[in-house]
Amino acid sequence: MRIVILGAGGRLGAALVREYHREFDVVGLNRAQLDLAKSDKIRSRLSSAQFDLLINCAAFTNVDLSESKQAEAFAVNADAPKVLAEICSEKKAKLIHFSTDYVFDGEKREPYAEADLAKPISVYGESKRAGEENIVSLQDRHLVVRVSWVFGPDRPSFVDAIIKRAQIEEKVEAVADKWSTPTYTGDIAKMLTQFVDVDVPGGVLHFANSGKCTWQEYAQHALDCCRVAGMPLKAETVGAVKIADMKDWVAQRPVYTVLSTGKYAKLTSAIPRSWRDAVADYIGRFYSKR
Repeated sequence: MRIVILGAGGRLGAALVREYHREFDVVGLNRAQLDLAKSDKIRSRLSSAQFDLLINCAAFTNVDLSESKQAEAFAVNADAPKVLAEICSEKKAKLIHFSTDYVFDGEKREPYAEADLAKPISVYGESKRAGEENIVSLQDRHLVVRVSWVFGPDRPSFVDAIIKRAQIEEKVEAVADKWSTPTYTGDIAKMLTQFVDVDVPGGVLHFANSGKCTWQEYAQHALDCCRVAGMPLKAETVGAVKIADMKDWVAQRPVYTVLSTGKYAKLTSAIPRSWRDAVADYIGRFYSKR
């Protein structure tokens, strides 16, 4: 099988390239090699390429910047996925496209299922929802995978920023009134291979590690794991702040975006490991020797 992975320079794309290159014929393209903001470049680059599966990890992910760069956010997150899906349909190839928990408004207060109404409250969320709709509307074998709070070794994320701050600062804080689930890129990579040749009803699938937490709980667990790994920290306790305290935020964030993985469990007879185990694994693998 020949796989093309877009966004290969990002946190998730790099993890997929690393995971799959041993088993498949993989080509990874980063932004410099294919900028999804330029739709004409997408067709000229991919129309002549030969592949069985296209995985799109590329996105305009800056939530705040999306508010002022709406045209660019929609070009990358909405228009490009439509072009990618059309190209794949023409080639009889499959598209797997990654989306986000930010397509939900956060008002439900219990895990969101795939069939729940996507009602974003930011430009970023709106652009990602539009991309989903452009893919699903083709009614082909393509798959949209929604993930949340993605972390991994290839590009720093929230957890890495917290650890770095705790190493040099005596006081660190994190938001304590916003809930979702951290999801490890290594676990995403392993689960995704099950859907290369499997059609998913409805064309949308949620995947996240099990459980839920706030950013404060997430950060505290990460520091606890660092302490177990023998890492010296100046700050060992994470203080609490509220969303209302985040004056630098431009875009509105949904308060609760925990994703239900019930559909995934039904399709695979497997339950994702807990976010706590995934974070401990990550820190044990990539921080214990630092």
